[in-house]
Amino acid sequence: MKKLVIIPAYNEAGNIVKTVTDVVENAPGFDYVIINDCSKDNTLEICREHGFRVIDLPCNMGIGGGVQTGYLYAKRHGYDIAVQFDGDGQHNASYLEHMAEKLEREHLDMLIGSRYIAKKGFQSSGARRAGIKYFTGLIKLVTGKKITDPTSGMRMVSRDIICQFAEDYPKDYPEPESVVTILKQKKHVEEIAVEMNAREEGTSSISMYNAVYYMIKVSLAILIAAIRK
Repeated sequence: MKKLVIIPAYNEAGNIVKTVTDVVENAPGFDYVIINDCSKDNTLEICREHGFRVIDLPCNMGIGGGVQTGYLYAKRHGYDIAVQFDGDGQHNASYLEHMAEKLEREHLDMLIGSRYIAKKGFQSSGARRAGIKYFTGLIKLVTGKKITDPTSGMRMVSRDIICQFAEDYPKDYPEPESVVTILKQKKHVEEIAVEMNAREEGTSSISMYNAVYYMIKVSLAILIAAIRK
């Protein structure tokens, strides 16, 4: 099984070395590729100085475009499994081998690392937890499936989903929408308990100023994905 870690990175100069080191040391069965989304800091320079495998996008495409680039890379290079693994240091690569085993053993299409099953490690702010619970409820309403961590960026997929996401992937805040899309296709999606870390450096793409836009946009995207054929 060829396995790939897709690391989207935008202004992650303070975190990218730690992230890649974690993958190399704790998930040796995986290859990795960094998708530098036109960072304004020296993320690209750091990647090149360390000899990291990096794709440098010519313009900022957002998290959706960056991750889709990773899926396109995985499709073209014949990977059987791909996992999104955020470049901000919040995820732990020690879970990846176990996730791959579960994905293959149970013939899953997607396996999501959820911080809200065991409820250990960084749990995010109270406001964000409330928003995540809202999306959990909305996704269950439209699909019948409870996803406890629908905004998790730690998501592993099979070859079939790699090929699908390489061709069509949401561009803006893609995680909840893409989960609904494949659930409506009767794909097999499960979660696994993981422990996440607090971001040590840099800032999240979702600030208090665009939180309202995020909630409205993602809600509409989920509803559209639920009725789209």
